[in-house]
Amino acid sequence: MVIPCFNEEEGLGVLHHRVHGVCESIGETFEMVMVNDGSTDGTGEALIRLAGRAPNIVVVNLSRNFGHERALLAGLTVCCGANILILDADLQDPPELLPEMLRLIQAGADVVYGRRRARMGETWFKRVTAWAFYRVFDFLSDVAIPRDTGHFRLLRRRVLDVVLEMPEQRLYLRGLISWAGFRQVPIDYDRAPRLVGAGKWPLKKMLGLAGDAITGFSIKPMRFVCCLGAVCAALVLGIAGCWLALPTGDRSANELPIVISLIAILFGFQFSSLAVIGEYIGRIWEQSRGRPLFVIESVVPSSLRSDAHPGQVTRRD
Repeated sequence: MVIPCFNEEEGLGVLHHRVHGVCESIGETFEMVMVNDGSTDGTGEALIRLAGRAPNIVVVNLSRNFGHERALLAGLTVCCGANILILDADLQDPPELLPEMLRLIQAGADVVYGRRRARMGETWFKRVTAWAFYRVFDFLSDVAIPRDTGHFRLLRRRVLDVVLEMPEQRLYLRGLISWAGFRQVPIDYDRAPRLVGAGKWPLKKMLGLAGDAITGFSIKPMRFVCCLGAVCAALVLGIAGCWLALPTGDRSANELPIVISLIAILFGFQFSSLAVIGEYIGRIWEQSRGRPLFVIESVVPSSLRSDAHPGQVTRRD
């Protein structure tokens, strides 16, 4: 399983206890890939101590904070299991669902994704914006991506291999997994409040992820620009027609407001169009640079790997 960690020092003990208990009850050999995403508290040291007591833990230390999506990808690149569970360190997603998820995999599923029935412990703003995002994204996306889902899912190795071949610079991993296809089935659950601490997803990060998701899976915003242009053109012609229909004596009195209105409409359309086009061009520029998505400073391997060794792991595009 792969678990990204950013400033999660307080909850690591409980996290390992719950995950270890679940995996022991299954009776399967498992490995925990814990990714330290440039934490500023004692998460890195706590992970090293935890790995010293648990031989099945791999600690991946990134050189700085690269963000949740890239930290998760770093862990997925390092992991070596036949089935891979993606789990957040805050334990809002219950690892106790793993036995049922494994049963669905053994029944023929390639991906089992968690679908949230309820989002406990979250503000009304977070719930409303999440609800709106999934509906808007579902409307815009060219790929069917399940609503009300997160990263919490179990997938087969062959699905992960397909995802790792995708040279995306702006990541939306749950979208890439859905794009890969195969047989994907849901498992419903109620999302719990955070175990400790506060959430790591401020509004800025949520908007950034939403932008990456939409621009990575749809060109409909650019098509909307064309529609908006037609609407603006019709509006301008309508205003101009109304002005021309005025008696000659009234035109000069209304000339300035009409001109200002036309200029405002045209400039508003131009700026909106440039913003949308600029987002797509910016992503093309980022993709063309070809920088690595993350830099691994060190790896502390588990004793389950005879060929593992610390060092830098890079993802080649």
